[in-house]
Amino acid sequence: MKVLKVLILQAIMIVVFATSCTKKLDTKPIDPLVTTSATLLDKPAAYKEFLAKLYGSLALSGQKGQFGAPEIQASDEGTTCFLREYWAAQEVTTDECINAWGDGGLVEYHGGIWSDNNLYVQLMYERLFINIAYTNEYIRDVNAKLGGLTGQLKTDATGYVAEARFLRAYFYYIAMDLYGKTPFATETDLPGTFLPKQISRADLFKYVESELIAIQPLLPETNEYARANRFTDYALMSRLYLNAKVFTGTDRNTDCITYCNKIISANKYTLNPSYKNLFLTDNNTLTNEIIMPIAEDGVNTESYGDMTFVIHAAVGGSEDATNTFGIASGGWGGNRMTTSFVNKVFADPSGATDKRAIFYTSGQDLNISNPTVFTQGYLSAKFKNVSSAGVRGSNDTFVDTDFPLFRFAEIYLNYAEAVVRGGAGGDAGTALTYINALRQRAYGNTNGNINAGQLNLSFLIDERGRELYWEAFRRTDLIRFGLFTGGDYLWDFKGDIQAGRATDAHLNVFPIPASDLLLNGNLTQNQGY
Repeated sequence: MKVLKVLILQAIMIVVFATSCTKKLDTKPIDPLVTTSATLLDKPAAYKEFLAKLYGSLALSGQKGQFGAPEIQASDEGTTCFLREYWAAQEVTTDECINAWGDGGLVEYHGGIWSDNNLYVQLMYERLFINIAYTNEYIRDVNAKLGGLTGQLKTDATGYVAEARFLRAYFYYIAMDLYGKTPFATETDLPGTFLPKQISRADLFKYVESELIAIQPLLPETNEYARANRFTDYALMSRLYLNAKVFTGTDRNTDCITYCNKIISANKYTLNPSYKNLFLTDNNTLTNEIIMPIAEDGVNTESYGDMTFVIHAAVGGSEDATNTFGIASGGWGGNRMTTSFVNKVFADPSGATDKRAIFYTSGQDLNISNPTVFTQGYLSAKFKNVSSAGVRGSNDTFVDTDFPLFRFAEIYLNYAEAVVRGGAGGDAGTALTYINALRQRAYGNTNGNINAGQLNLSFLIDERGRELYWEAFRRTDLIRFGLFTGGDYLWDFKGDIQAGRATDAHLNVFPIPASDLLLNGNLTQNQGY
């Protein structure tokens, strides 16, 4: 929690897609109460306030620090938020999550039967590109002012631009992962004057890579909580290179190891002794492992599309919502694990051996025959709106638990996988040490340790599931391992039948929404849609 105070923003209205009627983007308004890009940065504090808006777009639906004034129109405002949309794209489409609500778009997500008219495909796309537009606007406006700044404000503003560029690179990384070839614009492209051209996936990879490298010397090694620093950049680089073969056709495992080593050798991050505490309201104190979170606060970040969604949607049945999860009684009765995931990944789902199996099983049938019955399927109790001392969050609707975007455990996993895939600059013995460190934390002893012969790709995809489930990795991981589509790995209702069936490889990327194809003649659809 402890979200940055600057997330309580003034009503900063940014003109992203339209020019003014005078055809001058820098025209100042007659009304002094109206804020535009021409007046936005007149006050020194506004540089940081506007930057906070960019971070706020990871969790919030609109221009206010509280729920309301949405930037994207939908019947359920919560579905327009970045975290909710990204989490659903990465989890509901996989074996880690099946939803009970019967929402058409989510049924299509899990069944692998979505189209270019799927609401969730469209809302994720719209959120990504409005967030990219905000970063472009910020970079453009602050760069225009930098020449006239002096002293500490100039130093700070230069760093702020680097953070905005990091966020833009992160959003483009996700767009590349989800949609492949996408529209592309930077701060040099004035809003409202053109239709963005489409960039290939391989070229977008090069752009994200070049941006992350360029800003490294501009980012601080240590930053304010929930803001990007140099190690956040390194963490995204390791993730980018680990998935390079999917994105470009060429593996970059050696580069992945290089960036993992940069983080590990700095001795800035370690594994927190308690796995379960990483997902509670006071996880903001665990910066030894959490490299960068999405900050949440039940008072100041009211949203139905951030961690409020992740926690509430997982609660129902006979669970004690209030005392155990710190939320209003009842929960939303939506998301739970598939039978296939539990059986494949956790030999003992009770949590008695591997304590990462934080499931609720009382009154729940492991087997799922009807996706809309919430009591079918084990429930994930990983995230809660309570502290490590058992104290409930500040609000029983909007939660205080931060979402870990990057944490140190992923770096150990990335290193090990890149080594197993043949990358240079690391070694199998060190990789084994890192994996066993994760397992010793999970087991509380060495009983779960593996030997060198067990460290292979089949083990690693399951270990990533054990360590990272419900942290928005699964779809990307399954694609990299060749298991997301096709018939090599089936799970409940994959292919929209209970036993699961093979799906077509075109589903490894989502379609460009039909609505954007109609608006922008520069775009072509992904193959298979």
